[in-house]
Amino acid sequence: MFLNDIPNEIKSLSIAQLKELCETLRQKIIATVTHNGGHLASNLGAVELTVALHYVFDFPEDKIIFDVGHQCYAHKLLSGRADEFDTIRLKGGLSGFPKREESAYDCYNTGHAGTSVSAALGIAKARDIKGENFNVIALIGDGSFNNGLVYEAFNSLKPLNTNILVILNDNGMSISPTVGSMHEYLEILSSDSRHREKIERHANIFERFGFSYDGVYDGNDLECMIDKLTEVKNKLKTGSVILHVYTKKGKGYAFCEENPQETHGVSSSSSKPSLQYSQVLGETLCELARKDKTIFAVTAAMTPSLGLEPFFMEFPDRCIDVGICEEHATILCAALATQGIKPFYAVYSTFLQRSYDEIIVDICSQNLPVTICIDRAGISGADGETHQGVFDLSFLNCIPNLTIAVPKDGTEFRRMIEMSIHFDAPLAIRYPKDCKYSYGDKDSEIVPGTWQILKKGTSDIAILACGERAITLARRAMNDSGVSATLVNARFVKPIDETILAQLNQTHIITIEDNMLAGGFGSVILARFADSGKKVHCFGYVDKFIPHGSVGELMEDFGLSCREISEYLKQCE
Repeated sequence: MFLNDIPNEIKSLSIAQLKELCETLRQKIIATVTHNGGHLASNLGAVELTVALHYVFDFPEDKIIFDVGHQCYAHKLLSGRADEFDTIRLKGGLSGFPKREESAYDCYNTGHAGTSVSAALGIAKARDIKGENFNVIALIGDGSFNNGLVYEAFNSLKPLNTNILVILNDNGMSISPTVGSMHEYLEILSSDSRHREKIERHANIFERFGFSYDGVYDGNDLECMIDKLTEVKNKLKTGSVILHVYTKKGKGYAFCEENPQETHGVSSSSSKPSLQYSQVLGETLCELARKDKTIFAVTAAMTPSLGLEPFFMEFPDRCIDVGICEEHATILCAALATQGIKPFYAVYSTFLQRSYDEIIVDICSQNLPVTICIDRAGISGADGETHQGVFDLSFLNCIPNLTIAVPKDGTEFRRMIEMSIHFDAPLAIRYPKDCKYSYGDKDSEIVPGTWQILKKGTSDIAILACGERAITLARRAMNDSGVSATLVNARFVKPIDETILAQLNQTHIITIEDNMLAGGFGSVILARFADSGKKVHCFGYVDKFIPHGSVGELMEDFGLSCREISEYLKQCE
């Protein structure tokens, strides 16, 4: 079966041929993700549902918004991109998420949870205003259904007076097991047909918002999905519908079905295991929590990826996974801190962005001792624009009362966590995924706002490097150029070390950071030396959204090029 012919032929296929198509899609997804890395279990579970959607609806005239978007692989294969699918998540290739720039079949870019219903309402209302006639569908998982943004969107359905279809793809699993009261509610709705009266009574919550609720159906039953979607398509002429389906995450691949959590995101076959900062966080917090009963861990649906599974197992009464509710997690930590608890909020840099108001108002304006552990800071790689953690230094730098730390290695990270236990103010510690280097210094004390001179050079150049990647890059550039510069581990971005800065007698100051140049560490140093006569040059990421690719490729292409730093060092000599 030639996948590139499917967009024009799918409606003419028999049920038997459609089932064969589902198997073809599964094998293609498994083979490609195994090689390139990506989201496996979620995509395998959505195959029949996606095929049925393409069979019943008329894409791209009809519009579909994938919440988060990591379940869109079959959609990409069915929309004329099969020949390019082997390039997914590779530099210059297909994105692992929906991209308007990539295809007319992708009507809205996604990457974070909870946005699909709002987007669907906006597109549907624009359709109505323009007098057009097409269907708008939001496909959302039960993990995203915990996100408060979904209910803000629901609240606008009646005032907007428009019609959309929300398909709730219920597989009982986000990156972490789905948690909370809404998950329990969905489980009630997913009960078997003997509880139909109970289901109909509970479904009233959706009807109060203005939806007609229809569920629960087997999303992996192709014929059922075709029949039900055909029926729902007719209902959309007169109102909005929530279609509740359940699917098997990892469907068709036994290992994925048995290990949905471990196979949500899969590394490429070329990836080599390495020590991760998340492991250091988990081990260190467990050690400290055995002695300090005030330590409390908070995550937002990312517990295993953040290294906190051991903590959750050992201290079940001193932790919570709030689901995909980052704003709530931030306020929860602030409130815990007001009562003498020591909260550690572990979160990816890209998802921390969703908590910005709460960081300012709830944590920092109250000067509360919350420690925010910011994982996947800097370029994260193959997940692309929505997942690059390159903004946190910039958006945190301007907040009063907040101390920002950037460890140079796992050892220093451990000591920063230990220091944070007795640090009576807001603290953010940011770090990338992999922890490949350790430069020793096990016994040196971490004092907030102090830096460390790693090497005293003989040239008129000082390099202020912020974080492991920056220090590694600086060392490589010095080796390649043959220039002996003074290398400083600028391990605190806020406050900066005024003592070391006052001691620098070099004319040329270079900053390196795994962050956007605008508003980042370099901008602070530029301001500090504005009237000093020193020549400050900053290396960081340029003013662009950074697409998908490998970490090394993207660093090189978007502002952290070892070759360019080496050349600049030579020019300064």
